[in-house]
Amino acid sequence: MEGELVNLLTIFVLAIFVGFEVITKVPPTLHTPLMSGSNAISGITVVGALIATGGGHGTLATMLGLFAIILATINAVGGFFVSHRMLSMFRKKG
Repeated sequence: MEGELVNLLTIFVLAIFVGFEVITKVPPTLHTPLMSGSNAISGITVVGALIATGGGHGTLATMLGLFAIILATINAVGGFFVSHRMLSMFRKKG
């Protein structure tokens, strides 16, 4: 059990590092498509959190799943608002 936790934490830390490196290297012209992809990933996270919450794995898993649903939903909705606002800057006026 302890070795599995160390492996999972190692993967988590590596994912944070790689994600940070990838995001900081994105040019501004690709930011809007990247944001749309990020919104799609947040949608997948919501589905995964729903599965984790309803899996019947105990109270702690249910509470963590509910917390994940709330955070992923906020992230997805906020991302769509930001994408909409950014895309509205490119529309013709008048």
